[in-house]
Amino acid sequence: MAEIVELRDAVAELVHDGDAVAMEGFTHLIPFAAGHEVIRQGRRELELIRMTPDLLYDQLLGMGCARRLVFSYGGNPGVGSLHRFRDAIEHGWPVPVEIEEHSHAGMANRYAAGAAHLPFGILRGYTGTDLVNHTNVKFVTCPFTGEELAAVPALRPDVAIVHAQEADRRGNVQLWGIPGVQKEAVLSAERALVTVERIVDELEPRPGGIVIPGWVIDAVAVAPRGASPSYAHDLTERDNDFYKAWDTISRDREDFTRWMDEHVLDATGVTA
Repeated sequence: MAEIVELRDAVAELVHDGDAVAMEGFTHLIPFAAGHEVIRQGRRELELIRMTPDLLYDQLLGMGCARRLVFSYGGNPGVGSLHRFRDAIEHGWPVPVEIEEHSHAGMANRYAAGAAHLPFGILRGYTGTDLVNHTNVKFVTCPFTGEELAAVPALRPDVAIVHAQEADRRGNVQLWGIPGVQKEAVLSAERALVTVERIVDELEPRPGGIVIPGWVIDAVAVAPRGASPSYAHDLTERDNDFYKAWDTISRDREDFTRWMDEHVLDATGVTA
């Protein structure tokens, strides 16, 4: 079963330089606290995987943590571009970053294939788009219908990191609200870390809730408000003002570095 440990210790144990790391959470439950701990511990050469790289991956890219990004749709939700993302790709600052871009459906199918321990996923998609010429997708013919389908390689990250509302004392985790690919990311990964808002004695069934059993998780770490400025449905609120402010903070390299020094590198946050 999963161990309940300090976030600092979990990151030190599970995340290594050069790892392929998936940090998932759709709209809410984005694992900011864990991502900030990865930054504080100075991880480098990571292959970052995420369906919607938003502010968290902008910060990781701007701090030079990544050599490669595998993603679908990179942007500041409701605002516009990710400026550190663009600077890394267009100018190699602070380090050059290789990219592999997919559609949302392609990424979801890649996770599902990895979770099922299959070599690839199949979907109707990519046909007629320029993305075909710039990413890792092949086309296969269905042996039953003759239909041409897109095939995408399974995702098998070294580490999956997700945030959830709660865990019990045996390390079983429950999340609810807008579903993402947290379950698939955990099941596809070699190692898994889950941060949670709280520990409870027993998990109470929730409408639409997803329980990830402790036996597929390596470590659980308590991180209250660990998704902020994102949110945890029913427990915390989204900081919309910060998402807007990030557009200004991240535009300039010096302003970005100053903000990260003050709010991430010099901060212990929820992990002290």
